[in-house]
Amino acid sequence: MAQDYYDTLGVQKNASDKDIKSAFRKLAMKYHPDRNKGNAAAEKKFKQINEAYAVLSDPQKRKQFDTFGAAGFNQKFSQEDIFRGADFSNIFNEMGFGGGGDVFSEIFGGGGTRGGFGGGRGFQQRPTKGQDVEYELTISFDEAYRGGQREIQYQLDNGQRHSLKVKIPEGVATGKKLRVSGRGYPSQYSGGKAGDLFILITVGNHPQFQREDDHIISEESVKLSTMILGGSHEIKTPDGDKSIKIAAHMKSGTKIRIANKGFVNPKTKVRGHFYAIIKPFIPETITAEQRQIIESLQESGL
Repeated sequence: MAQDYYDTLGVQKNASDKDIKSAFRKLAMKYHPDRNKGNAAAEKKFKQINEAYAVLSDPQKRKQFDTFGAAGFNQKFSQEDIFRGADFSNIFNEMGFGGGGDVFSEIFGGGGTRGGFGGGRGFQQRPTKGQDVEYELTISFDEAYRGGQREIQYQLDNGQRHSLKVKIPEGVATGKKLRVSGRGYPSQYSGGKAGDLFILITVGNHPQFQREDDHIISEESVKLSTMILGGSHEIKTPDGDKSIKIAAHMKSGTKIRIANKGFVNPKTKVRGHFYAIIKPFIPETITAEQRQIIESLQESGL
């Protein structure tokens, strides 16, 4: 099981660099091989705390660990990745333990404390994949409905710039991640694949339509006379204007379905529906003639 480096050193996730170094010094003093000759359990613990310190004392490695978690980090990074660039000489000298390189040579089988224990037994280099990149992209309601293509530009922390055209699949929803292979960070190893680009989609709001799963909902204000007597009413859909039939005595809140005029489901390829929710239109102002007619209706008991 992958170890949680914070638990290994006994510190919180928000621990400062000073706290991490202090915790490591305390544990290293306790489990150092010079104090535990022939103690296999102490040797194992010493390996674990050194691995934890190699990661948490390095801002970039710590960031990766916080991002991917214990299991994800250990799947992406080899032991050579973890110890690359780590230097324990100074801290062990501060603690009064000389010969730091000899200690690690005995325990890890490597050739010193700087440069990552490459070639030591137990630490086998493998061509690991480069780091993935995430890019946030906001698209319009119409783009999500129809699909299309967008050109994006982004820059990696190493200064490398990328520009590429991205296909927006028809029916994509907020929260969906689009994956573009090989457009992340390059691998640090010869033969290793570059990381991927993950585009996190946010679909903008529409002034009239709402989305529910693969369906489109639109509130339609219909003249009161049409709702009572029946007739037709023009509505807007993403595919243009359409006339719908209003039955006589239609109640407020009635849903009229227009089949297969919603979003396409990217997985099933089945299209949702368009629902017009009927509401009576109440004008803010009326003419004197209209008022007279309404008063007459009121007097008639309607």
